[in-house]
Amino acid sequence: MLKLGTKTFKFQGQSYKYYCKNYNTTWKNERAVEIPIVWEIVKNFHGKILEVGNVLSHYYRFTHDVVDKYEKADGVINQDIVDFHPSQRYDLIVSVSTLEHIGVDEKPVEPKKILNAIENLKSNCLAPGGTMIITVPLGHNSELDRSIKKGSIDLGKQFYLQRLSKNNLWKETDLNNVQNMAYDSPFPFGNALVIAIKNTTG
Repeated sequence: MLKLGTKTFKFQGQSYKYYCKNYNTTWKNERAVEIPIVWEIVKNFHGKILEVGNVLSHYYRFTHDVVDKYEKADGVINQDIVDFHPSQRYDLIVSVSTLEHIGVDEKPVEPKKILNAIENLKSNCLAPGGTMIITVPLGHNSELDRSIKKGSIDLGKQFYLQRLSKNNLWKETDLNNVQNMAYDSPFPFGNALVIAIKNTTG
């Protein structure tokens, strides 16, 4: 943990420190890279923010709404994201390694549900001129993986990180190098990460 915490990784030309915290043992998994990338955007943002999946609240304190179907916590809206229709749309939507669980880690299993969830976020939750940032590990949700590989789902600009080692070092790469990587193999947890940033027009 301490050794990883002294290291940095590159994403889009910027250096980030690996994120190492006890909660969810971030130094062991993809949280080490996705949290610092997403937080860099969130911490400087001024506007109405929605988080899908209660993740960032475990590490930072800031004013935002959270929708999480299962996790019980103060201020968390326990609603299925496919049914969430806010009265006011959000200027920024973020989701950290959550969307890949939709439709596959629920009963009944509904493989296409993830596509409906993303469409609902874009159509009913994101404000004109707003931004949506999602991170998902490849290899966990086959329907989402197929859509990303085929380019059949509009997630905006997509960037890719690949896990390099057992001690959780990562590097930025392209889809060709990660599209066939598995979850939990060869290393535990995510081995390839998609970071998608969608900006809408005003």
